[in-house]
Amino acid sequence: SDTNIAAMEKAIAALERGMAGGFLQTGSVQVLRKLAQNSQDLLQDADRQALVSFLEGGSKYAPQSGQITGILKQMHETMAGDLADATAKEEAAIKSHQELMAAKNKEVEALTQAIEAHSKSIGELGVEIVQMKEDLDDTQNSLAADEKFLAQLEKNCATKTAEWEERSKMRSEELVALSDTIKALNDDEALDLFKHTLASASASFVQLRVSSAAKIAKAAAILRAAQAKAAAQGRPGLDLLMLSLLGHRSNGSFDKVIKMVDNMIAELKKEQVDDDNKREYCSKQLDDADDKRKALERSLRDRETAIENTKEGISTLTSEVAALEKGIKALDKSVADATDQRKAENLEYKELLASNGAAKELLNFAKNRLNKFYNKALYKPEAKRELTEQERINVNMGGEADPTPAPGGIAGTGIAVLAQVSAHRRHRDAPAPPPETWGAYSKKSEESAGVIAMLDLLIRDLDKEITEAETSERSAQEDYERMMSDSAAKRAADTKSLTEKGSAKADMESDLQGHLDAKQAAGSQLMGTMKYIQSLHAECDWLMQYYDVRKAARADEVDSLQRAKAVLNGA
Repeated sequence: SDTNIAAMEKAIAALERGMAGGFLQTGSVQVLRKLAQNSQDLLQDADRQALVSFLEGGSKYAPQSGQITGILKQMHETMAGDLADATAKEEAAIKSHQELMAAKNKEVEALTQAIEAHSKSIGELGVEIVQMKEDLDDTQNSLAADEKFLAQLEKNCATKTAEWEERSKMRSEELVALSDTIKALNDDEALDLFKHTLASASASFVQLRVSSAAKIAKAAAILRAAQAKAAAQGRPGLDLLMLSLLGHRSNGSFDKVIKMVDNMIAELKKEQVDDDNKREYCSKQLDDADDKRKALERSLRDRETAIENTKEGISTLTSEVAALEKGIKALDKSVADATDQRKAENLEYKELLASNGAAKELLNFAKNRLNKFYNKALYKPEAKRELTEQERINVNMGGEADPTPAPGGIAGTGIAVLAQVSAHRRHRDAPAPPPETWGAYSKKSEESAGVIAMLDLLIRDLDKEITEAETSERSAQEDYERMMSDSAAKRAADTKSLTEKGSAKADMESDLQGHLDAKQAAGSQLMGTMKYIQSLHAECDWLMQYYDVRKAARADEVDSLQRAKAVLNGA
């Protein structure tokens, strides 16, 4: 150690200066002797014995030989080298420890960041899971509606397929009939027959000009078919067109009727455009309203969850605040109890100190009184009473000081004692009867010495008791002050925590009211949205349901009008 090396350096310096005798009187000798006796690996036995013998002063040492100096230098070099190695190892260990702590701190920081990132990811995934569950519910509901629509569509497709097959069959039969008719009428023998029977034999039957009456009849047949299909919709324009067509003169022009047909076609196309726009409007509004409904329902669920969490947090904070208030009350009670106990202990200590001090003063008075008679050399005369300022003035002016009052206290000694200490001494037993005769008086010096020794013993006992009481009082006061400090710190911390939790509770109650208001507002918005959706369904369901039927009927009606127009135009 540094102490051993310093002792060696002092010894080497003293020996080299030839002051071996002075060095052996210093305290470093004990250090070197103990080191030489305990260091088995530093010295050989002979060197150790020589060094110990020198340090114990049992042998003469010639500084010129340098034996002891060499031994000490060898020990100094060995121990200095060992100390340097140990210091280097310790510094290396400290550096390694610091590097390890730095690496661990970085690792802890990285892991903390990873934990925070994972926690954030978990929260985001939780939100995504809830949203995906809601999307799943919406998708399942949409799937059920699509499956229902598919079943209805398959049913309608089967009906339409059967109707199309029937229509195709009838059209094929009609084409066969027309082909057979044309073939029969255009036959050479039929043409020869028509040449002899018909007025205009130069034209074939299919090339005959159709008369106006035939045009009206054919156009009327087409319009009646259109009227039959449009009977449910009640097309007054078709009725008016039919009246105009049937009331037309056979030799007149069909321009007015054709114009009416064009107007009706334009009106039908306009109605179809209006239905297309209305359908697009209804689809968009229903989709937007449904999205708004889902968002409001999701917001309502989020608000309900937030309300439950906030209520739970308020309940937890309420219980924690109650526990803190109860703890503060208990702490205040324990502090009050400890203060009362400390006051009682301090009062007991002061009473003990006063009674022991009075007893000690009384014993010293008795001892001094005995010394005054038996051993005047040890007697200590009482200090003269110090004159007051008024008395000094009076004396300086040639007067006399007031007489010294007779001492009071115990037996006129001037030593006072507490009432409760001396109360038990008021009642004394009657004194023993005096001896019958008196002998010649002589001082009992030996007995007085024993009595004085006994008084000294009692005084030492009182001093010891006073010292113990002071130590106990000091320790109790330190414990009390430490407890007060710890209690004050704990109360301050609990009060701060109580304030923070009260503030947090108030904030959470404010948040709860905000969530309740937001929930009520979202509920009102949802109710308004549901009413709007109902109004949209009342306005759009009929159109959405019969849109395809109305479009097909309107297309058939337009086709019928166009065919009737073609007939009237002579096509």
